[in-house]
Amino acid sequence: MNPIRLLTIFTALAFAMAGSGCFKPPRNMPNETVIDYDGKHALPPDCAELSRSSLLTDAGVHRPAMQWGCATYTNLAAQLARPEDIVHPQTLGPADAAVAASAVNRYENGRIIPLDTSSSRNSK
Repeated sequence: MNPIRLLTIFTALAFAMAGSGCFKPPRNMPNETVIDYDGKHALPPDCAELSRSSLLTDAGVHRPAMQWGCATYTNLAAQLARPEDIVHPQTLGPADAAVAASAVNRYENGRIIPLDTSSSRNSK
């Protein structure tokens, strides 16, 4: 059989299996509430507490439990610029539709305004 045709068939099968729902996360997945706040810092979750039984089997044998969301929420806790937002989020102000529409209009018409990098806090 033609190698390109074989690769095409293999790719189609892989997408069909991925889209068929053969991998389902368990119910009651952890959410952002697993990140704690000590009054100064965001604290990553205890990954052992995030452990859930795996629904995956290998030749009829259940695979080990997985720590769902551990890396995601640990990374999110490390990235928070203002950890207090976990317990006291800032309110979102009103959107300015005219400014947003103007930006889209400039983009669509090729009149993009370059960013002013001279006033950046990160420039040296």
